[in-house]
Amino acid sequence: MGRPAFVRMTKWGDLPHWSFDGIVLGEDAHGTWLGFPAGAHHERPGLAYDAEVDAVTLVPRDGWWLATFHAPGLWVDTYVDVATPAVWDPDGSTLRSVDLDLDVIRRSDGTVLLDDEDEFAEHRVALGYPAEVVAAAEEAAAWLLGAVRAGSAPFDGTASAWLGRLADLPR
Repeated sequence: MGRPAFVRMTKWGDLPHWSFDGIVLGEDAHGTWLGFPAGAHHERPGLAYDAEVDAVTLVPRDGWWLATFHAPGLWVDTYVDVATPAVWDPDGSTLRSVDLDLDVIRRSDGTVLLDDEDEFAEHRVALGYPAEVVAAAEEAAAWLLGAVRAGSAPFDGTASAWLGRLADLPR
């Protein structure tokens, strides 16, 4: 717990996307939890920002997604990127995954939606997503949409304890 972690997301074809530093908070039955304190710098080509609130990301052991849970104060409380299964570099310092455009979002008002279907449709052709990747992404998005709407684990408040752990770390 507490070791640094660098997250490097790409788009298909190893095109650059988001990158940011975080902290490994620990593991539970759902996977590995990473913490990103308010002020954490995020950047991608053409855009950068510093996070307004604390956030934790769940890296599932096998899933085609990464789920980020935000502390109160934003328009969103849960943002799930449909992505290839995440892989750690051999030294354990960098987490890598390919963002597949689709996002399942729970807004702070409770509204749940599937976002960027148009981007997924465009990129599956323009970037040449293989058929098995398209199928896995669509299956993950459908499952995530149902799980987030139903409040099923890990979308049941589990992240609150991890946000608490992050808040307790020295800044």
